[in-house]
Amino acid sequence: MKKLKALKVCSYLKMIIREHSSKEWLNRQKSDPYVEKAKMNNYRCRSAFKLLQMDDKHSILKPGQCVVDIGAAPGSWTQIVVPRTNSDFTNKNLPTGLVIGIDLQQMFPINGAILLGNSDFTSTKTWDKIKTILNNRLIDVVLSDMAPNATGVKHLDHDLIIKMAFSVVKFSVMNSNVGGTCLIKIWDGNQNMELENILLKFYSTVKYIKPTASRSDSAEKYLLARGFKGLIKN
Repeated sequence: MKKLKALKVCSYLKMIIREHSSKEWLNRQKSDPYVEKAKMNNYRCRSAFKLLQMDDKHSILKPGQCVVDIGAAPGSWTQIVVPRTNSDFTNKNLPTGLVIGIDLQQMFPINGAILLGNSDFTSTKTWDKIKTILNNRLIDVVLSDMAPNATGVKHLDHDLIIKMAFSVVKFSVMNSNVGGTCLIKIWDGNQNMELENILLKFYSTVKYIKPTASRSDSAEKYLLARGFKGLIKN
């Protein structure tokens, strides 16, 4: 009987927390200028401005590049990548890129991109699908805005996103062009330095960046690794 009451109390508290979080999210959305800007520019969500700002500052994307966008849903980053790589054939005078977007969720089509919805990036089956699409082509830019569903437990959430980040690094190292770039979202935590050090083994430069569009109270930031050296030979 006591266990049943405890379970009911626990369920009630979870419901209250969810309702509170939902209200906070709605209030934040209403006051967020990037939400309105996204609507005006027909971007699928505000995160488009994160990539726009990072690319404008660091010149990550160029026409003709092969780009893989990981954690792509609902597709706002892909919407930015397509015109900047000319994968939609808009400019016949520029090289044509190849853009692949992957996410666990289904995504509505985007002209100029190949989208793999309902696909777990950490699965070897998904990697095989990507390699088939690449057809022996190497990747110039790997973008990852992928993140787990937050539990609210900081160290657990950090462990989860770092695990995802390592899978992105492994994929990048195995499939990137020499000179390639890898951009990965992470959250604050004690394993970031380990991830940074591993990236430095394979890339010429690695630095932390945080776009203005990232909310000030967010623990997210990005690791930008540039100048892929190629696979290390023993």
